[in-house]
Amino acid sequence: MRILFVCLGNICRSPMAEFVFRDMAIKAGKGNAFEVASAATSYEEEGNGVHHGTRRILDQYKVLYTARKARRMTKEDYAYYDLIVGMEQSNIRNILRITGGDPFGKVRLLLPDYDVADPWYTGNFEDTYRDVVKGCRALLEEVEAEE
Repeated sequence: MRILFVCLGNICRSPMAEFVFRDMAIKAGKGNAFEVASAATSYEEEGNGVHHGTRRILDQYKVLYTARKARRMTKEDYAYYDLIVGMEQSNIRNILRITGGDPFGKVRLLLPDYDVADPWYTGNFEDTYRDVVKGCRALLEEVEAEE
């Protein structure tokens, strides 16, 4: 299964979700079952690396990550990925603008009940990490149950 996590800039939340989900899948013995990536809905941070706050929190919780550069989601990503996961409602609206719609029901929020706060604005990477873990855990359980 191919999963794309998406946020506004692709330097904080979506790479955090990418690495957290991948780490969870590996620890569950399902690492080879998933191809996981992340992208942005804007060009604002294109080419920039993962935010130092995200790297710090991933280090704190011993989640492995790699160096990567922010990129903007493309319409072609819709065809390639099985699931496209936004961090907040505005991401979903922007994803749908980029893709031209969601005819196959691939687009969803990470947390169905509320948005994952953007630590770029809040400065609170701990709360964002907690929400990302909660959403990724539920997503992994859901896709494992569908197997």
